[in-house]
Amino acid sequence: MISRPHLRLRTRRFAPPPLNVLGLAIALTAMAPVHSAGAAQVGETSAVRSYAIESGSLGNVLAQFALKSGVLLSFNAALLNDRPSDGLHGSFTVQDGFARLLQGSGYRLMSTGANSYTLAPVAEVGGALELGATTISGVNNETAETYEGGQVARTARLGVLGNRSISDVPFSVVSYTAKTIEDQQARTVGDVLLNDASVRQSAGFGNFSQVFTIRGLPLTTDDISFNGLYGVLPRQIITTEALERVELFKGPNAFINGVAPSGSGIGGSVNLVPKRAQDTPTHSVTLDYASDSQVGGHLDLGQRFGEDNQFGARVNLARHGGDTAVDDESRHSQLIAVGLDYRGERLRVSTDLGYQKERINNGRSVVYPTGTKVPHPPSASDNYAQDWSWSELEDTYGMLNAEYDLNDNWTAYAGAGAKHTRENGEYSSLYVANDGSGKVGFLYSPHDEDNKSAMAGLNGHFNTGPVTHQMNFGLSGIWGEQRSAFEAILVANRVPGNLYDPTQVPRPTNTYFGSDIHDPRIVGKNRIKSAAVSDTLGFIDDRVLLTLGARRQTLEVDSWNTTSGARSANYEETITTPVYGLVIKPWEHVSFYANRIEGLAQGPTAPTTGVSNPGEVFAPTRSKQTEAGVKLDWNSFGATLGVYRIEQPNSATSSVPGVRLPTFSVDGEQVNKGVELNLFGEPLDGLRVLTGATWMHTEQNNTSNGLNDGNRAAGVPRFQYNLGADWDIPGVQGAALNGRLLRTGGEYVNAANSLSIPAWTRVDLGGRYSFKADDNTITLRANVENVANKAYWSSASTANNYLTQGEPRTLKLSATVDF
Repeated sequence: MISRPHLRLRTRRFAPPPLNVLGLAIALTAMAPVHSAGAAQVGETSAVRSYAIESGSLGNVLAQFALKSGVLLSFNAALLNDRPSDGLHGSFTVQDGFARLLQGSGYRLMSTGANSYTLAPVAEVGGALELGATTISGVNNETAETYEGGQVARTARLGVLGNRSISDVPFSVVSYTAKTIEDQQARTVGDVLLNDASVRQSAGFGNFSQVFTIRGLPLTTDDISFNGLYGVLPRQIITTEALERVELFKGPNAFINGVAPSGSGIGGSVNLVPKRAQDTPTHSVTLDYASDSQVGGHLDLGQRFGEDNQFGARVNLARHGGDTAVDDESRHSQLIAVGLDYRGERLRVSTDLGYQKERINNGRSVVYPTGTKVPHPPSASDNYAQDWSWSELEDTYGMLNAEYDLNDNWTAYAGAGAKHTRENGEYSSLYVANDGSGKVGFLYSPHDEDNKSAMAGLNGHFNTGPVTHQMNFGLSGIWGEQRSAFEAILVANRVPGNLYDPTQVPRPTNTYFGSDIHDPRIVGKNRIKSAAVSDTLGFIDDRVLLTLGARRQTLEVDSWNTTSGARSANYEETITTPVYGLVIKPWEHVSFYANRIEGLAQGPTAPTTGVSNPGEVFAPTRSKQTEAGVKLDWNSFGATLGVYRIEQPNSATSSVPGVRLPTFSVDGEQVNKGVELNLFGEPLDGLRVLTGATWMHTEQNNTSNGLNDGNRAAGVPRFQYNLGADWDIPGVQGAALNGRLLRTGGEYVNAANSLSIPAWTRVDLGGRYSFKADDNTITLRANVENVANKAYWSSASTANNYLTQGEPRTLKLSATVDF
């Protein structure tokens, strides 16, 4: 994608746009039926409403009017953004308002179906209107209008609530676009999420997965949704080549998305939106390089076919491999992703199929501090892993989605997906004392996983007198099965190692086994089913929006000991999680919001030894959040300010008088309180920003024997700052510079607060240049991450007391040709 696309108008008969397209305005009020689909006129409506829309580009003013008048409008904003508009002030019908705004523009409104419209040239050909191509290259037809600069979308998919305008929902949400991914050369979802100050990243427990800490609480990649569906995406690492949007929802979300498969995501969730074929063909090839010797390529092809372009196909192929900036570490990845879709007058169907494989050799391991202080990190590029360590991750996945407009007001939807995961790897963790000396652990852990997911629901809107309603009904289900085995080394048999002077040792042979490593046994099954209902009531011309809802969820969990095969958990629990949200819009560009929402996770199981209640299974744990804030939307840029409080139950082991062994219970609690500030969009012409700050206070309560009461939670810094900017170089068409500063406060490594890591700062710089060559657009990009090659501990695990070291200085180069 480039910031100023080259547009070529071509005439063809009008094709009905999909439900969510450029210039989208969500219908909030009912309209009379359209008299004749395809006629160049607006359906009659007698509603006369007052509007106060400030002057600006004609494209932005039209989008604002469509949103406020409650119609679905699709058009190419780039065709109109160079035309000024005086705005709209006064009382008008929908028809009169559009007629006034379009007067003299050369375009008129054209109906594309019930309550949806597009723009067409005034000229008629053969009695039928002809319309030029209406899509900006690189923008998904299902992606709504973005803030100026194209880095952040104005809408996001919020589970059962559907695709909603960010300013109209009582939650903190941000939606990063494909433009952000491409311009930053973000290779993984983790690279994209670093743009938000409420998110930081660490490595997984005993593997190389990406774990995201949102509002101080972990989210694993197992619990990231795909088009609103859990359990479908690749596990541990997700690449970005086939993604149109990365949507971040902050806070517990048991109502929005249901219970996550592995029970993480209490601090927030992530939904990924795949690329779709556009009305204009997509032909793009990218060649890239990353230090130390990573080379690769990405082919992106999209095309629409058939009468009125009803059928679409999008194919993304990517392959990368070579040594990384970490000494002696190499990574190889490949991706095949195919997206097919059909869009009819009432029916829309899409399917996504994918295959992803990752291979990591000699990957730098996590570090466990075992002394009285945390040793300082070694050089940024040093590698203390063993040469025999490796990991291979292979995922095959697919999903099918469908929507059908029952009438002007109601839409039914359904979706289903499945995936198969195969993992293998030998890992060498390092346990270190104060001076960096220590021991090397060993784990070989084959893992297979099969998931199936499904959802269905009904979304609609209607009025009861002056009150508008947006109703949502949804059903969802996840069925998962996990097979695991392991080969490990006893603590007493660990071999010597050193953080600063690593010694290579042979692969351990004095090991013990859990299950058959060649045929892992079933260790877990989970079945999660839920039903949800919600209503967003609009008052005073939708200036006050009240959201009420509840989700009834049933969790069925079975687990077995990996070594013995004995059952370790077996329960079925049903819990209802409500949601309350309020949005008040007293002025045109300001929205105040508040919410009370809950999170839900599978209950823990007591250890099999060392406690008086071995193997006891506990009910699902319920977390609670209250949040309030304000959102500002000045068309070209936006800002949010919010405060929140999250209460999460924690397990504890406490001694009881007269009982020899302590008792495992879920009496503890972690409280996270925070303030978040974000700014995004293009506040000045040619200057785009992705900036934010988070301040957090955490506290532990009801810990074992009160030993850690009042302490801060492990792995949660006091502050996180992001300063990101992207600037068009004056006088050089197509050239831009960008920079990002990440600042993260110090954090404790353990619950006792006896170990800590200091604050750290990282600076990233980059630039790009786009130009035309023989009707092809060529974009050259260069980015340098961690410019100063700073050595730092980037995070401490929130649960397992290990450290992840930050990545060294990494140069990324790429050349993209759109042909």
